Amino acid sequence: MPAAGRLRYLEALPRGIDRARGVRSESRGTLVLIHAFPLNARMWEPQLALADRGWRVVAPQLRGVDGGDRDPPTSSMDDYAGDVIDLLDALHIHEAVIGGLSMGGYVTLAMFRHAPRYFLGMVLADTRPQADTPEGVEGRKRMLRLVSEKGVAALADEMLPKLLGDATRRDRSELTAGVRGLVLSNSTESIGGAIAALMTRPDSTPLLSTIHCPVLVLVGDEDTITPRALSEDMQRAIAGSELVVLPGAGHLSSMEQPAAFNEALARFLGHRL
Repeated sequence: MPAAGRLRYLEALPRGIDRARGVRSESRGTLVLIHAFPLNARMWEPQLALADRGWRVVAPQLRGVDGGDRDPPTSSMDDYAGDVIDLLDALHIHEAVIGGLSMGGYVTLAMFRHAPRYFLGMVLADTRPQADTPEGVEGRKRMLRLVSEKGVAALADEMLPKLLGDATRRDRSELTAGVRGLVLSNSTESIGGAIAALMTRPDSTPLLSTIHCPVLVLVGDEDTITPRALSEDMQRAIAGSELVVLPGAGHLSSMEQPAAFNEALARFLGHRL
């Protein structure tokens, strides 16, 4: 996995682009995809195929995940946002379509709050603008205790039924095992930092009316963590944005229904940008 500065990332380049030789074709732009909690950038491997549509696809590894144990600790969503902005600068990416799923959506909104100039467009998948409720914060604290006392495997056992839709867990055991593997690749320290960032993030609802770039909102119709109604409210609050509901998908819609997710994203990239 390549790195720029401290941050590692996945990347797929359109045909005709060879960084080593400096060969360029007509690239349509850069798509940046930020991963969910408690996964890592490898969740976006199905979306690397969008390079075949002419887009450079970059998926950052947020600090600490997937073997990044030497990274500095995380305490806020702004830490993640600043890291991704630093990565864009290191890669000389001055504007991009930037998006994320779940926590990746929170990072996307934090980036827009601090540096809207980078946004050619935005993708918000299975996410919400609201901060955690007091009940939600208590749930995060229980999660911290669970990881501390029983390890990351216990967290995976608790979260998998929430992350994946009923149809996925019933019919796609290989995907369930794959998601579990992504969770287990993370250390207790990186999980703890992410939980701290999640439960202290600010409410981004007031930010929605200030977003004027093209925006695509996606949600799985079986998502119980960020249900469809929240995505509908978010889409109404962002002027001119588009909502796509993906049948047969839970919270990890990009992994559960990758073909439908990619088609919706490709259509958005082709028609709106």
